[in-house]
Amino acid sequence: MVVKDHHFLEDMHTKVTHEFSKTLEMFGLTPADARLFVTLYLHQGPMTLDEMSQALGKSKTSMSTGVRGLLDQGLVERVWKKGFRKDLYQANENLYRNFMSSYIKKWLSAANGQKNTIESMEGELKDRIQKYNNQEEMQRADQLYRRMEDMVRFHEWIAEAFKDLDPSNIEHPSD
Repeated sequence: MVVKDHHFLEDMHTKVTHEFSKTLEMFGLTPADARLFVTLYLHQGPMTLDEMSQALGKSKTSMSTGVRGLLDQGLVERVWKKGFRKDLYQANENLYRNFMSSYIKKWLSAANGQKNTIESMEGELKDRIQKYNNQEEMQRADQLYRRMEDMVRFHEWIAEAFKDLDPSNIEHPSD
């Protein structure tokens, strides 16, 4: 009976890791980073790179790269344990706040970057419109310019919408 229960628990652990990883991939994590995060989240206590490597069957180097990416996003933290010389890492506990914050930062950065690029192109086009002698080219350029203005507004609306989703305002039972 113990062997069957052990196999059941292993299968369930694998299934849970796989399913939750799919959710985390929607937040822009690679499949490998999503599985790494879930492994850290499900583990009772911090893990070393060696333990992560063994749990996922991946190299220590790939674990180090994955952890570094998760650290940069604020999804994992390095922890200290007295008398322990190896680096230890654990998943941040507040899933909603951490993932939404990371996701919102990515969207805001991308939206603002795209907006700035389009605004720059808008300025180039505006300077060039005045040099057109051909009425047809002038109209095409003016139409493109107006569409670019709409695109800039679109990116501004995206940024406003994501700023309104600030997860630090959400109360969570584990806080």
